[in-house]
Amino acid sequence: MLNISPWPARLIKGLTALAVLLLLVAAATWIWLRQSLPLLDGELHTGQLDNPVSIARDEQGIAFITAENRNDSAFALGFLHAQERFFQMDLLRRNSAGELSELVGEAALSHDQEIRIHQFRARAERNIAAMPVEQRQVLEHYASGVNYGLEQLGATPWEYALLRTEPRPWIPADSLLAIFSMYLTLQSNTGDFELRDNALADLLPADLYEFFVPKGGIWDAPLIGDARGPLALPETHIAALVQDNEPMAQQKMESEDMIFGSNNWVVGGALTEHGAAIVADDMHLAITVPNIWFRAGWNVPGTDFVMRGATLPGGPIVVAGSNGRVAWGFTNTTADWGDLIPLDVSADGKQYRTPDGWQDFEIAAEQIAIKGKPPVRLEVRKTIWGPVVAENHKGVPLAYRWVAHDPRGANMNILKLETTASTRDAMNLAPELGLPHQNFVIGDVDGNIGWTVAGPIPRRVGLDGSRSISWADGTAYWDGYLSLEEQPHVYNPPSHRIWTANSRTMDGQYLKVMGDGGYALGARQQQIRDDLFARERFTEQDLLNIQLDDRAVFLERWQEQLSALLSTVDGYDQVRHQVINWGGRASADSVGYRIVRNFRMRFIDLATAPVLTYMQRHSPDFEFGRVNRQVEYPAWEMLAHEPTHLLNPEFRSWKALKLAALDKVLEEMSEGGLPFEKQTWGAQNAAKIQHPLGRAVAAVNWFTAMPEDHLPGDSHMPRFQSSTNGASERMVVAPGHEERGIFHMATGQSAHPLSPFFGNGHRDWVEGNPSSFSEQSQAYVLTLK
Repeated sequence: MLNISPWPARLIKGLTALAVLLLLVAAATWIWLRQSLPLLDGELHTGQLDNPVSIARDEQGIAFITAENRNDSAFALGFLHAQERFFQMDLLRRNSAGELSELVGEAALSHDQEIRIHQFRARAERNIAAMPVEQRQVLEHYASGVNYGLEQLGATPWEYALLRTEPRPWIPADSLLAIFSMYLTLQSNTGDFELRDNALADLLPADLYEFFVPKGGIWDAPLIGDARGPLALPETHIAALVQDNEPMAQQKMESEDMIFGSNNWVVGGALTEHGAAIVADDMHLAITVPNIWFRAGWNVPGTDFVMRGATLPGGPIVVAGSNGRVAWGFTNTTADWGDLIPLDVSADGKQYRTPDGWQDFEIAAEQIAIKGKPPVRLEVRKTIWGPVVAENHKGVPLAYRWVAHDPRGANMNILKLETTASTRDAMNLAPELGLPHQNFVIGDVDGNIGWTVAGPIPRRVGLDGSRSISWADGTAYWDGYLSLEEQPHVYNPPSHRIWTANSRTMDGQYLKVMGDGGYALGARQQQIRDDLFARERFTEQDLLNIQLDDRAVFLERWQEQLSALLSTVDGYDQVRHQVINWGGRASADSVGYRIVRNFRMRFIDLATAPVLTYMQRHSPDFEFGRVNRQVEYPAWEMLAHEPTHLLNPEFRSWKALKLAALDKVLEEMSEGGLPFEKQTWGAQNAAKIQHPLGRAVAAVNWFTAMPEDHLPGDSHMPRFQSSTNGASERMVVAPGHEERGIFHMATGQSAHPLSPFFGNGHRDWVEGNPSSFSEQSQAYVLTLK
């Protein structure tokens, strides 16, 4: 019998040729990528070290450095960071220096123009020159290690080949630029909260401002002070904000708690079986490939201190971790660390008024290099208080007085934590730490615990920081920084518990000196507090369980309201079934949770639309942004009590507005094309963890992106999670008992897709499986000689 192929011979040959070509391309790509793989084993004769240094790594890539002096261990850490993460480090320094356009082209120009106003590179070089010699030497040796590590790669990191450029050597000032990048992540470089809050206070009727922009409420859970009482309803009708036939502004709001911050807490030794304090810390940041952190440890030469924890590629430090005697973690304070100053400007715009009379603006010229294009010149207008960064809603130019601009804003004093033996000693260092102001939560081997603000706190005179006022007459100014004795603090509270989560931590005088930079709603912080008070004894696993708590406590009352609404209308039977059986958690498989959560968002959009419409009439670019973090309080009053005079005039009743919000949710869910019962929270909250270049190049995304796991967790609960943001790490550790500690980190240690450490540990982060804080048995040893 004849065997007649249904495929023409020519087509078969063509397909075969194509398959061979694809295999060749794949093989060539694999060979090319392998050239830039980090070195894991063997010996390297550096010619730059006083004594040999050992770098041991376990199967997950966690590195431990053994050296005979601190400069050599800094060199080794720089070597590691460069081998595994140089492109990431390069982005960090360029981000705060306003030099991204030189690497990626004109697409980054607007960013560079905005950031270059702050002249962070010059500030970094100034701060380096003022450092103690021993700290400067650590940075110099770290930079030498970075450059040596880069040289020892068989090829430049693969990202540079795609961008057709060469990496620039590392210098000590670049390490401070990495700190300034964290400022840009955790604080506003233009005072956005103050700018928007001032506009609302100035433009809205006073009673509507007090109602729609509250400063706290029943969800507050400060360390010192109490929650605040319920809102009073305003008298002004909301319809007064809207003109006849004026189209209503629409702005879809994501959760007001989706901010870059963190959770951390500590329990004292009186509540643990081993008598040491246990610190828990999960820092919430954008999650990309690779992770922002790199896990490493080292001996502190000449001492019995041993460092372990999360390092930031770009610097020779452990950011959060343990030295064997003291453990610490950070969360963003979201307090007020900068002031906008409206300027009195001369008619010709060349001068501004100061306490010493009229003065010329200082004009600094900045050249911004652009890949493939001529450089762009930028003029920076500077005042005695800081650069001009914006205009307010009246068109008045604003100068910015910001801690980040001062020499104390960025330094290497965190190195002193390496040999700090007690919680009290660590707290005493807090005002000296040059980093974005953090809730500094600490515990020691003897069971002592503490909280304070890490970073210098300005002493404001003649102002409280909540309103932008002129400094021209000399009655308002900063008079240096608070002393150690004035620093807000909590030490060994009677409850043996301390907790923070980006919300208000203080009251009274301590709140006055910290101010309000846009505190998160307290619901997440309150749930952590309540979890801590639900037990009297704790293990490390108990604290991990709190980190993974995805119970929707905050939304319970919204679910009850929506269930009641659905019982009064026809045609929503399937929706009502899902809402009633929502499970009470931000579970990846819950349809009901997704409906309740998004119903709240869309209700807030519709209920506050008249306010947004009014604000945009006076200030066309106005967005609620960070000022809407306490919007839960007016939203709940409107949902639960339905005040007639606050109803959006587009709707005939509150019931109609609520159903419109629900219909918007259901419409958005239908866009996914999945059956209704598959429209789960996880389908919306699927991970999108990508390499920065993967967002622009599909092929890069294909071989570097993490799996699109359906993730549990959400805002307003300890297990903070969205598709792109969340716990960049989860750490639980008791100093002196590191072998019992737990550490999760999204993605993996290496940025190289062919590395054995690429993606290692990611599954533990997704699933919440306990994984070791400390490095395990050695799998690779590299000796630098």
